[in-house]
Amino acid sequence: MQLISVEDPRDSRQAPLGSASSVTALSGLIGSIGTENFGAQGLQQLNHWLPAAWWAIYRLFDDAPPVLHALGSLGVVDRTRQSWQVYRESLYRFDESFQVARSSLQRSRLALLHRHSSEIPQRHRAEIYGRNGLTERLSIVTERAGSGLLAINLFRHESQPAFSDEEIEQVRSASPLVMSCVQRHIAMQRQAQPGAGILEGLPTREREVCKRMLKGWTHEGIAADLGISAGTVKTYRDRAFEKLGIHHRNELFALVLAEMSTAS
Repeated sequence: MQLISVEDPRDSRQAPLGSASSVTALSGLIGSIGTENFGAQGLQQLNHWLPAAWWAIYRLFDDAPPVLHALGSLGVVDRTRQSWQVYRESLYRFDESFQVARSSLQRSRLALLHRHSSEIPQRHRAEIYGRNGLTERLSIVTERAGSGLLAINLFRHESQPAFSDEEIEQVRSASPLVMSCVQRHIAMQRQAQPGAGILEGLPTREREVCKRMLKGWTHEGIAADLGISAGTVKTYRDRAFEKLGIHHRNELFALVLAEMSTAS
C-alpha cells in the first residue's frame, strides 16, 4: 500500500498537469459536470489521459452506510452497480482501507491511496476484485467534519498494465482539480435532484419509485406513471427500503434531508 500526501503544508507549490492529453481529459471532465451520466462520461474523459476500467465515487461515514455519487466502467463488462450493492450491504462494515488516509488528512486537504488487490481483505477481494478482474485501485480522498470521507476510486483491470510511478505522480498533481470537479458535480446533483446520492445505488425501478415517493406521489399514481400495478410499486418500495435500512416514507425523507445537509 502506498499513501501520498497531495498537499504538503510546507510546500505550497503544485506540480504542473503535464501532457496535452491530461489537459484535454480534465477539460472534458469539467464539461461532464452536472450531466445525468456523469459517471460514464467522466470516466470516458479521464481515459484519454489515464486508462481505468472502473471508477466509483462515494462517501463513507463512521456511523452510517456509505452514499454513492457516481459509477462508471469502460472497456469491460459493467458490474459496477451490482458490486456497489454488495459493498453497501455488508462489505463496507469491514473496509478499513481508508483508515490510514485519515492520518494524512489531518495534515493536508487531500491524500492519494494506492492499493493492490492482494492487499484487500479476502472476502472484499473475492467479491469485488476477483469476481470482476480488478487488480489495483488509486483513491483520491478528502474528509470534512460532519460530511464523511469522500473517495474517488480509479480501478485497473487485469487486461491493463499496472499503474506506473509516472501515472501515480500525474494523478497526484491533478488530484485537486479532479476532486473539485467531483465536488461541484455532487453539489449540482443535490440541487437538481434531492436524494440522488442516496438513491444512486438502487436498481432502476426501485430508484424510480423512491424518486416519485419523494415528490409525494401515491402508490396508485406511481403505478400509473410507470405502467405497473400498485402491488408491484409496493414490492419495489419494500426492496428499496430494505437496502436503505428504513421502514417508512418519512425515514426516506429524513435520509434525503441528512444528505442535503452535508456540504460537499
